[in-house]
Amino acid sequence: MSEMPTGIKIFDTQSRTNKEISLSNGQYARVYCCGPTVYRDAHVGNLRTFLLSDLITKLIIFNGFKVKVIQNITDVGHMGEDFEGNEVGDDKVVAEAKKEKIDPFIIARKYEDLFHQDLARLNIEPAEVYPRASEEIEGMQELIAGLIKSSHAYVGSDKSVYFDAQTFPSYGAISGNKLDSLKPGHRYEYHDDGAKKFHADWALWKAAGDRTTMVWDSPWGIGFPGWHIECSAMSMHYLNKKVDVHIGGIDLRFPHHENERAQSNAASGDEVVDHWVHGEHLLFEGRKMSKSAGNVVLLQDVIDRGFDPLAVRLCFLENRYRSQMDLSWESIAAADTTIKRWRKKYQEWRQVQDAHVDTTAADKFIADVIADLNDDLDTPRVIVKLRSLEKDESISPMTKANIFEKLDEFFSLGIMRGDKKAELSDDAQKLLDARNQARQNKDFKLSDQLRDELALLKIRVSDSPEGQSWEVIP
Repeated sequence: MSEMPTGIKIFDTQSRTNKEISLSNGQYARVYCCGPTVYRDAHVGNLRTFLLSDLITKLIIFNGFKVKVIQNITDVGHMGEDFEGNEVGDDKVVAEAKKEKIDPFIIARKYEDLFHQDLARLNIEPAEVYPRASEEIEGMQELIAGLIKSSHAYVGSDKSVYFDAQTFPSYGAISGNKLDSLKPGHRYEYHDDGAKKFHADWALWKAAGDRTTMVWDSPWGIGFPGWHIECSAMSMHYLNKKVDVHIGGIDLRFPHHENERAQSNAASGDEVVDHWVHGEHLLFEGRKMSKSAGNVVLLQDVIDRGFDPLAVRLCFLENRYRSQMDLSWESIAAADTTIKRWRKKYQEWRQVQDAHVDTTAADKFIADVIADLNDDLDTPRVIVKLRSLEKDESISPMTKANIFEKLDEFFSLGIMRGDKKAELSDDAQKLLDARNQARQNKDFKLSDQLRDELALLKIRVSDSPEGQSWEVIP
């Protein structure tokens, strides 16, 4: 079956152009998104990348096509990094298990569950399959064996298996980092004691050494997979050796995606990924998020401050996905206010007597929005148009409601949520009144305490210059 163009153009990192997404099998788009390493909570920067996958997926569907999404769960094989970016030290999941003194798979499942919870809070549609690295060892070993057979990989003197980078001439096509310019100490896998043929080769299978947990038997001895091999094995297996769109954060461009491309293409004999899409870094209040800086923000932190988690989704929509973004509590608060206002306006528009829908105006507005989204996912431009639409008195209220309703299939901001004041219990109302009084008295300690009590009753409270507002937590 021949390829089917979608009309959607997204920036492709490899070709450095806005390239049209096509369905290579003529039936559905095959999408792979690099998933979380489940040894800690995903912070809002990680979630920005996962939202990018959701937006591209929903845009494909919005344009009338089908899609199949695969997102891996990295629960083994991902080492820590030193300041140069080299892979060193313990596996991240194993290291966290040692720290918490419990089984590493308990750690992995705990943070995997929290990851899915955060996706649901952001209205991110689940992938079709979430393969776990620890459960795909056999497939990785088959891929590695094939690479050895075709002379693209070899067993080093340390009994680890390495990819022979020099057998892949087009290495560097994604990142621009050519093999002849890579030097020891550059950002590639850790160079060690002469076990490799070439310093930029990387491990496909690592000999266990002293490690006793999360290890498996293999034709090359007890060990565990390298980080990069899992995405090659899973994407090729679950998407039948062809990926129409591969999505990840910009930090994965090199070495992860560069190495993945080399492995996959060497194994298949063809270009496996048609479209490489990368989301840019997220700063928080002007700084890169890190434990040392003390500014790592989780989605739960946003909720604990009384904001709707979808305010974060709107913040991301107001910025280009491939531009560095500076998130702040101020911008989250503003987005929270906007979402609540749009929900209220939607209900008001729907209740206008003798309302009518100007289908011509609605269809034109929606067509213009789709054109913006198909032009490299220009969500900021669309949000500006929605703000203008909200204030445009020449467009009937029901027409506005119709447009917001249709577009929320893509934006997923919960605009159609109704007023739930009827569900408010007497106890909840008393707590709300008491909190409002505490805010007026500037007793913020009591205010926070009452907010937490309301959260237990499934009431989310937020504050704005207009005063206290609330909503029932779904």
